Amino acid sequence: VYYQNKLKLALIGQSLFGQEVYSQLRKNGHKVVGVFTVPDKDGKADPLAVAAEKDGTPVFKFPRWRVKGKPIPDVVDAYKSIGAELNVLPFCSQFIPMNVIDHPKHGSIIYHPSILPAHRGASAINWTLIHGDKKAGFSIFWADDGLDTGPILLQRECPVEPNDTVDTLYNRFLFPEGIRGMVEAVQLIADGKAPRIPQSEEGASYEGIQKKDNCKVSFNQPAEAIHNWIRGHDKVPGAWTVIDGQVVTLYGSSLLGGSVPTGQPLDIEGTSQPGLVTSNGLVLFGTDGKALMVRNLQFEDGKMIPAAKYFSAGESVSVELTEEEKKTAKQIRAIWKGILSNVPKVEESTDFFKSGAASMDVVRLVEEIKQKCDGLQLQNEDVYMATKFEDFIQLVVRKLRGEDKEEELIVDHVIKNINNMTVKMPHQCFINGRFEDAENGKTYDTVNPTDGSVICKVSYASVGDVDRAVAAAKDAFETGPWGNMNARDRGRLLYKLADLMEEHQEELATIEAIDSGAVYTLALKTHVGMSIQTFRYFAGWCDKIQGTTIPINQARPNHNLTFTKKEPLGVCAIVIPWNYPLMMLAWKSAACLAAGNTIVLKPAQVTPLTALKFAELTVKAGIPKGVINIIPGSGGLVGQRMSDHPDIRKLGFTGSTPIGKHIMKSCALSNLKKVSLELGGKSPLIIFQDCDLDKAVRMGMGSVFFNKGENCIAAGRLFVEESIHDEFLRRVLEEVKKMKIGDPLDRSTDHGPQNHRAHMEKLLEYCEIGKKEGATLVYGGQQVQRPGYFMEPTVFTDVEDHMYLAKEESFGPIMVISKFKDGDVDGVLQRANDTEFGLASGVFTRDINKAMYVSERLEAGTVFINTYNKTDVASPFGGFKQSGFGKDLGK
Repeated sequence: VYYQNKLKLALIGQSLFGQEVYSQLRKNGHKVVGVFTVPDKDGKADPLAVAAEKDGTPVFKFPRWRVKGKPIPDVVDAYKSIGAELNVLPFCSQFIPMNVIDHPKHGSIIYHPSILPAHRGASAINWTLIHGDKKAGFSIFWADDGLDTGPILLQRECPVEPNDTVDTLYNRFLFPEGIRGMVEAVQLIADGKAPRIPQSEEGASYEGIQKKDNCKVSFNQPAEAIHNWIRGHDKVPGAWTVIDGQVVTLYGSSLLGGSVPTGQPLDIEGTSQPGLVTSNGLVLFGTDGKALMVRNLQFEDGKMIPAAKYFSAGESVSVELTEEEKKTAKQIRAIWKGILSNVPKVEESTDFFKSGAASMDVVRLVEEIKQKCDGLQLQNEDVYMATKFEDFIQLVVRKLRGEDKEEELIVDHVIKNINNMTVKMPHQCFINGRFEDAENGKTYDTVNPTDGSVICKVSYASVGDVDRAVAAAKDAFETGPWGNMNARDRGRLLYKLADLMEEHQEELATIEAIDSGAVYTLALKTHVGMSIQTFRYFAGWCDKIQGTTIPINQARPNHNLTFTKKEPLGVCAIVIPWNYPLMMLAWKSAACLAAGNTIVLKPAQVTPLTALKFAELTVKAGIPKGVINIIPGSGGLVGQRMSDHPDIRKLGFTGSTPIGKHIMKSCALSNLKKVSLELGGKSPLIIFQDCDLDKAVRMGMGSVFFNKGENCIAAGRLFVEESIHDEFLRRVLEEVKKMKIGDPLDRSTDHGPQNHRAHMEKLLEYCEIGKKEGATLVYGGQQVQRPGYFMEPTVFTDVEDHMYLAKEESFGPIMVISKFKDGDVDGVLQRANDTEFGLASGVFTRDINKAMYVSERLEAGTVFINTYNKTDVASPFGGFKQSGFGKDLGK
């Protein structure tokens, strides 16, 4: 990069895309002499302006460049003053005059989201989908006075998936590859290698921006064409039809590949056969007999509903009472009057609480009505949800008719007879209290690392699935019962959830063993056992989260009271790793739920099954719909969308430091959401010659080989005092040779398979690097010759401070041992702290003064003294430096 040719650039445009292009061009050494973007909107600058102003780059915010078709002289003069050699237009919504376009030495280049000459015009991505193109892409062309007709400099293309939308194309290809393409194009110009390929008129097309009036769906065509029309208009302006005499806009279309589900017919204007309202959405039919599914409907008043709820959307309409029900209503009115003695008459509009009722009156009301209406399942919460008399009567009548019953959870279990039990595993996305396929119908295989076999296919979520999950979580927080629930009642539900997890602990541990490779006995005690403890611990916190009162100077004669009130944030996103799938879920989500938040959680792609089983148990525990949502899929797609989503208020992540940095940046750029990060580690364990050597050997082995080394706080490097080094090593090797490697479901197994193939291969590569650098491999370092992903417990000695093994985390069963000179306490401390990580650490010594001296100077979030791997739900857990920030567990 340093030796490449450089240019002075003017960037003209806006948006996050423009900001990323700007940042990458500067990173490659080009000088941006000016940024021209749009004025601030509602006091908020465009992202491109924010980045440029932070760097001290001159920023110009012109509302327009022309008036009545003529350039504004002052604007043009301001532009010319910066002396640019090339104009770069990454995303520009303004019309730039030709005397600006042609002014620089190299002219101007523009990004366009289509494979020109097709789809010239401003809505190119939309028309790519509407026309059903099999390929999408972008062009970078030399600006001229035509409309996207200048010579081509560079083009890139990608396939269009059957259920792609504007968002998925943009996120998957047009955004990341477009940024790279713009940077490459500028360098080609700087190097004098940029082509100017005239656009062919063959295949040329121009489509303008669609108006709402022109977006009505024509059903007189094949299903794929209808699907393309709807997805091409997704978001703005929206494809619409007429249902029951009113305009309804259709969103979230996907083609149906399998059989058409059963549903209730719905007449739609212009269709040859009625649509079907099914449990997953509205099914529409094309002239070819094939079908598509629409997820959401929007009415003319702006209200949007899931298409599956079309016939139940008007539930608030009053039901007509039978004579028997009118008698019941009269009895209930008398009960209300008996409680609300201060009210002359109970009217339809009488509000129970506004009329003076208190919580004790709620109990009395519920119990009196239950006496009168034998068998009626009425809860205290029902009174709070229907406080007006007319609404309350409607609620009671619906309960008596059985219309209010919660929809039974339908789970398409994968069933396996394994570990002397029948294990039932959900495998679909869990959104708004329901298991359902991914919006695009995609799945992937989750693999058993013990033998490499496929356990089952799991839904591979899309961006649309994340959006639906976030919408459900937001609705549950803002309008659902969770947001209005008493803290103690919330705790009661979390206690019940913990009880259900305990009831299913053997099943959960078995799933954990086959999906992650965890040894069953360890999974039972730690993976599942600590998860149960975590939910119980935080269930107890629900009604103990308190603010404070603060003494302040009084502004006499007034007397003021100042107090703090702790409130939930709202929707929280959680992204967890694959080493402790259920326990990491519990560590992150239990505290979120205790505080009253709702969550959208992405399990690791390779270990989704315990999270989905957990989702099933939350329904049995009575957790309301939308409070917990589980979205399996890729980090690049699902995790990125969570980082970018404007309705998510906090993201908690456990994983690698590079990904943590990327997430933190995305969270900052999107909506400045809060972040907590538990990242990489290279935890030092210092063993002094005055230790209890038996204990140090036993704990030292556990510090490395616990959970087959897939442990965030694993001791990444053992420093052993010189005088005991050889004896320590001898005893370790003696014990390592006794370790039983095998099936994690075998109760006598000590060491199970690594989590997945790619990780095992990375560990083998780690060992090869260690040997090449001169470390001594004294045991292991090979894959075990048997099916599955088994790695031999490995021991390296003679590891020097500069070596790769001394610096980088293995995250596997690899013990790295270094000597230090007898008595050199400060020297070994300096070596132990010579890392960018600081998650955990340990020291073994019988000298309490030495233990305290060392522990105070070790730069780590946790220091273990004469023990290791001891965590507890009441003790906060988190790191220093590039091991992240924020705490899991504890108050």
